[in-house]
Amino acid sequence: MKRFFQSGNGILLILLLAMSFMNRGLQDPKTYFLNMLISLPGIIIGLSFHEFGHAFVSTKLGDPTPRMQGRVTLDPRAHIDPFGFLALVFCGFGWGVPVQIDPRYYKHPRRDELLVSLAGVTMNLILAVAFSFLAHLMVVTMPSKLAEGTLTGTLFDIVIQVVIINIILMIFNLIPVPPLDGFGVITQLFNLRSTSWYYKVYQNGYMILMLLLLLGVVDNILSPGVNAVFQLLVDHIIL
Repeated sequence: MKRFFQSGNGILLILLLAMSFMNRGLQDPKTYFLNMLISLPGIIIGLSFHEFGHAFVSTKLGDPTPRMQGRVTLDPRAHIDPFGFLALVFCGFGWGVPVQIDPRYYKHPRRDELLVSLAGVTMNLILAVAFSFLAHLMVVTMPSKLAEGTLTGTLFDIVIQVVIINIILMIFNLIPVPPLDGFGVITQLFNLRSTSWYYKVYQNGYMILMLLLLLGVVDNILSPGVNAVFQLLVDHIIL
């Protein structure tokens, strides 16, 4: 996904972070920060694999740009965006440092850009499913050790958080608003660059997204979507 934090516009994001903390953190600070710590591995894994997916697929399609910029790696230091990281911790949505691509290297630009756009969310889906199987293995092999407060129970909570966070990243990034991956997907599917309004919408994508966040539209998409996918994994894999 491309970066949407821009100089001069960060005040809206900071406001969202503050509002989220006021709404959730002040009610029970101890539980809030404990849950935050349990979420950190999932956030680091999810963001790193998401951006690596973009870089890896673009490189395989002939674009040397991600490799030249050191992005074809799972090292979190290459992918973690500070504001995106904080947003995911405090607000429940987030992003990594955008992977820069050069479509001029692609043999089939529309198809290949579509594949690159889908690569990040595909990695999140794979991780969510993989860690669901890990959670299932823990439930089957050590059910008596998963009690709250035990080391194994805490590890199980971390695994579940990896599942949930990757679902969040997948669904958030699929929202068809620039500069999220979902907008890249519909751009290639419907050839939106040929329309008269495409570049105006794209250039104002940050403000559109921030408005949707402030109005609660994003949360109305995320909450039911995340719950539905997580429940599907619980019913068919975890339990």
